[in-house]
Amino acid sequence: MATKILDSWALMALFNNEPAADAVEKVLEQASADRHKLLMSVVNWGEIYYSVRRGASAEMAEQKIREIAAMPIELVAADLHQAHQAAIFKATNKMSYADAFGAALAKIKNAEFVTGDPEFKEVEKEIKINWLK
Repeated sequence: MATKILDSWALMALFNNEPAADAVEKVLEQASADRHKLLMSVVNWGEIYYSVRRGASAEMAEQKIREIAAMPIELVAADLHQAHQAAIFKATNKMSYADAFGAALAKIKNAEFVTGDPEFKEVEKEIKINWLK
């Protein structure tokens, strides 16, 4: 079974009903149907939490983490190997440290990274990206 890594950008697009929301729903439906395994770094999970809390409220952030918990997404704790690869991506590219963790997980797992965030153009030669529009 193929593995895909979901970026925080993708879930935020879903939560905000942006144009990429339908594509994100399709990725989630396919994971529910066991067509692929869907992973997300806990660092990217935290990025969603703080973004919603800062932009809306603590209550909304708590609601969104409950919604994520009900999705077919396996959260992956960051370890030293992932932190090392994230640090390399951060040091050599113009990207946020949180984004570097998602990219690092994709590289380590040799998995497709699902995002629409143009910041990942920087690492497109190092990881396979499923570009959402």
